[in-house]
Amino acid sequence: MIAAATPPPLVCLDPGHGTPPAIGAQVEPIGPGSRTMKIKDGGGAAGEAPVALAIALRARKLLLARGYRVAMTRTGPTIKLGEGDGNIARAKFCNRRHAALMVRIHADGSTARSQHGVSTLVPAWHRGWTDDIYARSLRAGRALQAAVVSATGAANRGVVQRGDLTGFNWADVPAVLLETGFMTNPVESARLKSPAYQQRVALGISRGVAAFVAP
Repeated sequence: MIAAATPPPLVCLDPGHGTPPAIGAQVEPIGPGSRTMKIKDGGGAAGEAPVALAIALRARKLLLARGYRVAMTRTGPTIKLGEGDGNIARAKFCNRRHAALMVRIHADGSTARSQHGVSTLVPAWHRGWTDDIYARSLRAGRALQAAVVSATGAANRGVVQRGDLTGFNWADVPAVLLETGFMTNPVESARLKSPAYQQRVALGISRGVAAFVAP
């Protein structure tokens, strides 16, 4: 009897935002069993949602070419996952697929228009929430950050641990959130809206994924 071939790893891409405002304003628990509630989606910086989707679609193509399987929480302008369509739903979407890595794709915003650069957020350690994914997420975050900075030449804002992100606290698979640049910085915003720069970010994502988990 010939053993069934092991399927290649699945990467779950989560382009940020794209939630209808009426749903985004609803609240959900920040972590399992928590009484702390957080809105589902604040909408992000102006122009962020389409940029995140464009980068994710490009990253999907590159990852498929490398031999990975890829699932996306949205492939169009609006998220339609069900289960409340919040960050819990996004995390559960990737959990159900036993993703080797969940890559959340966002762009930053600041009242200081001079702020620029790339950062990668990873889960802070929290017993019962993230303790099972903390070390792997940190390793993945370092790989993604290094690869995206190398591919784009953007300023390196480092890897940042966050305990307040619902999408991390409900994740049962390694998870990172890439802040691809600042939509509030005129120069960086123009880059992020450029197909050529989006491709460089996507290339960095694919290389970072490959550094974390072999196809």
